[in-house]
Formats: sequence, structure tokens, C-alpha cells
Amino acid sequence: MNAVGIDIGTTSICGIVLDTGTGEIIKSVTENSNAFIDTENDWEKIQSVEKIISLAEKILEKLVNENTKVIGVTGQMHGIVYFDECGNAVSPLYTWQDGRGNLPFDQSQTYSEYLGIPSGYGAVTDFYNTKNGIKPIEAVGYCTIHDYFAMTLTGRKMPLIHTSDAASFGGFDLNSSQFNHPFSSEVTAGFDLAGEYKGIPVSVAIGDNQASVFGAMSSDEDILLNIGTGSQISAISPTIVTGDNIETRPYFDRKYLVVGAALCGGRAYSMLEKFYSDIVFAATGERRTMYDVMASMPITDSDMRADTRFDGTRANPAITGSITGITTRNFTPGNMRRAVLEGIIAELHDMLEQMKMPCTRLIGSGNGIRKNKTLQQIAEQVFGATMKIPVHMEEAAFGAALYGMVASQKFGTAQDVKALIQYK
Repeated sequence: MNAVGIDIGTTSICGIVLDTGTGEIIKSVTENSNAFIDTENDWEKIQSVEKIISLAEKILEKLVNENTKVIGVTGQMHGIVYFDECGNAVSPLYTWQDGRGNLPFDQSQTYSEYLGIPSGYGAVTDFYNTKNGIKPIEAVGYCTIHDYFAMTLTGRKMPLIHTSDAASFGGFDLNSSQFNHPFSSEVTAGFDLAGEYKGIPVSVAIGDNQASVFGAMSSDEDILLNIGTGSQISAISPTIVTGDNIETRPYFDRKYLVVGAALCGGRAYSMLEKFYSDIVFAATGERRTMYDVMASMPITDSDMRADTRFDGTRANPAITGSITGITTRNFTPGNMRRAVLEGIIAELHDMLEQMKMPCTRLIGSGNGIRKNKTLQQIAEQVFGATMKIPVHMEEAAFGAALYGMVASQKFGTAQDVKALIQYK
């Protein structure tokens, strides 16, 4: 028997087939969605719903067979799609990267500041669209892109939204699991099904952060570092935790997921790679990737430090990054590389200190961790814990498949299915 997991990311869509007996990924398909829509506004980040759904359906068809017992769905959180009374999309996808919430609402504050919710979160996007007459007249509600995919698969006219996605919109009370503003769709906190696709159960869509954690951490005592374009530190808690740039999100089994999210994260390292690449191009006229060269650069003991908050933070977009401690002795490409990597990890470690949670074992995920041994070593040194990396690379799709297995009620409890996770 197998379970299928679909992860609709910001730039790509991933689908896997999971052997429910061994935990092995039998098949994996990942394709770039190329769904971004060009606009005249630099702050606007929207995508074509039609392109995303069409590609997701094509990937699903490559994975489903007679042995498929359940389909799990996850994807990019915070962003929204408006739908009409027939369950059809009537807008583009406003992604989590969209910056309309940072535009001025009045002379003293932005739309985000007025609501007290970060820009890119669905409630802020909807508030801006409503105030500016952009919200489609025929819209009866909004949901995430993966909620909408589950709707299209199962023929639902209204989504059943998991709390992991509902909370990502903002304005959601964790204690009551209800919105503090009118919201049209039903919300669930459990392991539930959205319906069926060709006779196969389809689980309720879940947020990709929760899915990644569920698909990577075999123990609730672990700390997860995910470093890709952005970066996140995640921990599971029985209670709500608060702090600067710390967010508590709904998890599973009546627990909470405490998350610290850095807006730049792995992008800081890619910025440095582009900086080196631009120098080579200016000198030689040849454009080349510099990651392998950077990995071999010599490093000395150095007081150079990098603050990698180059995109600010969710709480304060105005914060900028910096590089300090430069001397005539340590100003080398290798030391700058080391400082940037340390800056990425330091920002995440500061968030763990705000969480006030112990760290005995690190779980690493995302290409930024997997492809960079130096970053792994720095993380272990700073956090004072060993790091394990899951054998499977598709953590979110894997977690969606595991969630679907529990929701189908055919494979046991959450702890039963998490035993399928294997580490290097």
C-alpha cells in the first residue's frame, strides 16, 4: 500500500509516493510551477491559480495507482485565493511574499500595523483588497492554494480549513480556535478528510510548516531547523509561547508549534554567492556558479560578524543587515562566507532563546542545510546539540502523506506513522 503527498510550494510543486510499510519514497516528482504574474508593482507578488492547479493535477496523475490508499495535501501558508459560491477561484493567488500590507494605510501606520498582523498574511491582504476595491465582487470566501486544490479534487464548494492554515491568515485565536473577524469557511483542528478523489480519500490540506515538522521530527522533543530561501526554527510545545518574531501556531494532538521565521535565511548566502559571481563576471565576462568555490575558501579565526536580517523581520521590516568586525587581517572571501553562515544560525538561535526551550537534538531540513556541511557544523556548535537529517528530502510532502495516513484511520496514530521517518 502507498500514500501520496502533494506539496504546493512558492516556486515548485512536489509529489511523492510513500510506502506505508517501510517509509521509503517509491517515487518523487518535482516541477517548477512558473506561476508568478508580472505586475507594475514591485511589492505585489501574485501567481496564476490555473497554472498551479493544472500542474498539481498532472503530477498527481503520475503518482496515483491502484495501491494508493490516501492523498495528503500541503502547501505555502499565509497566501490566499478568493473563491465564489460554486467553489471556483475568482482571483490570482496572493502569496505570502506579497507586500501590500506594508503600504501606508494612513499617515501614521501601514495596513499591517493597523491590524497588528504581518504583511503577506491573508487577513491583511484581504483587508487591503477590500479597502481598495480589489476584492472580487463574486467572492464568498478565501483559502490557501492547497485548500483550493483539495476542493478541486473532492468537488467541495466550500473548503474545510485546518487550523494550521486558518491561523496563518492572522486574526485567529489559538485558545478558542476561532477568528476574531467574520470568516465563511468551517475550521477543523483534527486529522480529517476533505472528501474523495476517484474513490481515494483526500485529507484536509495542512500548512507546510506543520507538514515539514510532522514529516521530519520523529520525537516531539526535537528542534527543527529548516533553511531554504528563508529559514525557520520550530519546536513543539504543550502551551502557547510568545516573543519578538516568535509565533505559536496550531499543531496536532492538541499541541502547539512554536516557530521563529527569518525572512532572509538562506537567501543571505545566495546573495553572497551572487556578489562573488558578479565579481568573476566583471573580471572575466563569464557567468558561473560559485557555491563549490565558496565551499573551498580558507577560513581563519575571525571577529567578523554578519547580521543577516537583510530583509528585516516580520515584526520590523525596516531593520537592515550589517557586517562588522572587519580588519585588515580578516577581510577575506572565506571569512565573509563564514560570517554570513554564522549570522544565519545566530538569528535562529536567538529565537530559540526567546522560546526558552531545551535543545538536545537538532533535525535539519531544506537545501540550505543539506548542501552545506559548514552550516551543519556551525549549527551544532551554536546550539550545542547533534544534528540528524532525514533520509527523505521532501519533508513537507512526506508530512502531508503521514497526516493523510492518520486521517484515513487505516494506519494508526500520529506516533505510529512517525516511526516511518529515517535519518542519515
